[in-house]
Amino acid sequence: MFEQDYVMRLIKEMVRVILKLLFNIDSESPTVELIENKVQKETLENLLDMIDAGKINEAENRLHDLISDEDRESLEIALLFYLYLNNKADDFLEEHDFSREEIKLGLEDVADIFGLRSITGRFLMGP
Repeated sequence: MFEQDYVMRLIKEMVRVILKLLFNIDSESPTVELIENKVQKETLENLLDMIDAGKINEAENRLHDLISDEDRESLEIALLFYLYLNNKADDFLEEHDFSREEIKLGLEDVADIFGLRSITGRFLMGP
């Protein structure tokens, strides 16, 4: 339990740091409301609805189809996607065949795509 809470906090803080450094967004609890582009906001909202419906793996697959290393908005969507997912209870994740470790791995993949491994590596190294 303690380790899961620790991983949750690390993920949240890592997302907040990247949002601050790259997007100049300083928010204690970043949400979809931070996205200004209407199409991007709708895209994220659809992905979050899929999470709520328990279609986490499908939502993550769609997210990765959208990601482009040349599109900073897709980075913002990915960060908010994983932060939202990170806020889900362990029981919810388990029920839908997902884990906190998969959230961490998904963020690491996104970090690699955008060349941010040096930032995320500091946060996501094990306790």
